Amino acid sequence: MALAGALEQLQEEAICPICLEYMSDPVSIDCGHNFCRGCIAKHCQEKGLWGDGPFSCPQCRASCHRSGFRPNRQLANIVESIRQLGLRGGLGPEPGPGTPLCAQHDERLKLFCEEDEEAICVVCRESLHHRSHTVYPIEEAAQVYKFKLQQSLEHLSKEVEDVKKRESVERNKTQECKAGAWLNS
Repeated sequence: MALAGALEQLQEEAICPICLEYMSDPVSIDCGHNFCRGCIAKHCQEKGLWGDGPFSCPQCRASCHRSGFRPNRQLANIVESIRQLGLRGGLGPEPGPGTPLCAQHDERLKLFCEEDEEAICVVCRESLHHRSHTVYPIEEAAQVYKFKLQQSLEHLSKEVEDVKKRESVERNKTQECKAGAWLNS
């Protein structure tokens, strides 16, 4: 059991916090967090940062500079070893035909925005529209909504049962009234 936990932790460390896949060409930034070189460069680009101006780390919001990108060769080796072991990273199976993609960014919908109640991609998460919103993995959202639906279904089932009981009582009263009217005639 301890081995499974250690492997899971190792996999988590190899996952890029931006794209949620195994890191590709991992780099460390000034604050010490690691990202795919392409993901963090794209993050800076989307913030309108072309030179070495400061940007906020997507994880801790610390001020960092593009000149602070340092290749993390040890992490790259670990990621490659995990790949060779055949362990799966990311938040689920590889996308196949019919996998929902973000209409804006053509990325997999891996996250759920609680405020807007919609699935979003990792690029949307960093947008001004969603940045201050509560966002969590879509699998967790599915479990939360499944639980809410079950609760609603239970409540509705109880209401239906109550209505059927009242209907039965009213039907009996109607039959009694008809029987009483028939006897009096």
